[in-house]
This record gives sequence, structure tokens and C-alpha cells, in this order.
Amino acid sequence: MSLLRSFSDEIAAVVARVRPAVLHLRTLGQGHNGTGSGFLCGDSGLALTNHHVVHGAVAVEATFHDGRTAVVDVLGSDPATDLALLRVPEPPAEPLPLQDSARLRVGDFVLAVGCPHGLAHTVTAGILSGLGRALPGPAGQTIEDVIQTDAPLNPGNSGGPLLDTDGHVVGIATAIVPLAQGLCFAVPAATAQVVLPELRLHGRVVRGWLGVAVQAVELAPTIARRLGLSSPRSLAVAVVTPGSPAARAGVLPGDLLVSLDDRAIRSVGDLMAAMPRTVIGSELPLRLLRHNEILTVRVAPATAPAPTRGR
Repeated sequence: MSLLRSFSDEIAAVVARVRPAVLHLRTLGQGHNGTGSGFLCGDSGLALTNHHVVHGAVAVEATFHDGRTAVVDVLGSDPATDLALLRVPEPPAEPLPLQDSARLRVGDFVLAVGCPHGLAHTVTAGILSGLGRALPGPAGQTIEDVIQTDAPLNPGNSGGPLLDTDGHVVGIATAIVPLAQGLCFAVPAATAQVVLPELRLHGRVVRGWLGVAVQAVELAPTIARRLGLSSPRSLAVAVVTPGSPAARAGVLPGDLLVSLDDRAIRSVGDLMAAMPRTVIGSELPLRLLRHNEILTVRVAPATAPAPTRGR
């Protein structure tokens, strides 16, 4: 059997396994209807989609792979990450596992499954084109650490899974750049792993806030090893908000965030995971890389301020 045939058979097997877990969503609003995608991702019929898919909807209807339809409940949503959590009655398939985004590499092969333009359970393929991108979000804030892919996405793909070749979810499709080709974006699965339990328990996400704007960077492996870092991936501080917890702790633009409360910081998802609602107001050790020297400061995360829209 040729390598091409073997590869084709493996991909077809992954698609056959994951498609039953993908939902075609139809939203009913006041004078406005829409469509999107979602997928089963947890026990008790939990499913993920985008905040912007269900925001303002009076009712949300899911169509399953076998043609059945059901009204689903919106348990909560988070505009800051453009994610929403649904509960699906009598889920028709096994949930899809969320993959650790820290293992992703630019150039990895990925599959996107969704319902572009109402064409249910459409499959496209491509590669991961970039990591750690920033994307304007639906609430006027910036969604950090998103994945860029050239797997073709179209209106209606929003909320559908981006999968690796094992059928694990690495991202949730969230946006395309109009009039551009191959510029599509997904929220990392690592971010979803942090947001999902908050939405399930509370219906919204209350997160700690340091007051920094960050950019994903990657150190040379030799430098990371010399400094004793667990991963070459890190977050570089671009801006520190005056008067913020980070400013009071002495964090400066150009610092690299290494760990917070002994949790390695390799991505925005890691930073979010280190600041659940339970640590707000508590002093935590924050390790920084500054001028090739590891420093430790104490920082007390505050409640994240509400996003503001520009005029």
C-alpha cells in the first residue's frame, strides 16, 4: 500500500470517528437568526461553541450527525475567550478530548470540522500556520494566544473543532479574516480547559488580572536549558498597566513570565490557569526572566476589569 493511500485511510478513519460529535447549531434571536458549529467535549452532554455564535439567542437548536435535532441549553459564555458552554440532551456520540496546546508545532497537520454556510459536517485540512497570535474579540477586548491555521474556514465554522491527526481537539474555530486566504484562527484547547469548568459551575468566568499585555515568544532551547526552564515557550511583557498588580510588583516591559505560584507559564492559557477566582487578592510568587537573570517578585492578582469598547 502506498504512503499516500495509508495517510488517506488514517485521515478518513479519524474523520469517521469525530464527525458524530460535531453539532450544527441554529440560533433564534429577536429578528435575527444565525448558524454555527459546536462539539461534544465533556461528560453529561457538555459541548463547546463560540460566545459570538449564541450571544443574544433566544433559543439554540442542534442538529446531530444522524439528522436528529434538539434544543440545547446555554450554561454560560465568556466573551474574553469567545467560548460558550452548552448542555446537549441525549448526546449522540462520545465527547472529543481536548489536547494540551503546549505540544503544538507550527507546521502540524490539522483538520477542521464544522458547518460552513449550513453545509453540515464539512471537513477541511491544513497546517498550523502560527501560534500565540492576538485577535480582536467580540466584546472589544483582545483574545490572546490564538492559533493561526490555513485550514479553510467559512461563516458557520465558528465554534467547531480544530483537530490533530489523532482526533484530539487542539482549538476551537473562532474567526476568519475577510477577503484574505488562509488566515483563520482558533482558540487553543488549553484555554478551553481553563474556561470550561468555570462556565459549568458558575456560568461565567471570574479570573485574576495582573495588568499586563503579553506576547508569546520562544527562547533558544540552549538558553532555556541553561536557565533551568521547563519549556522554551514563554510570555514576554509588552505593556504594564499603571497602578495594576503587575506594576505594584515591579514587573517591567520586556520581562519574560516564567512561572506564577510554581506553575510554568508557557502560554496565556497557563497564565489564566494560574489565576482562578480562588487566588484573587492572594500574594503569589512570580518568576521573571530579566536581562538573562531569573527574579522572583510577589504579586496579588485582582479581579479583571470589565472590557471597554472604543468609541
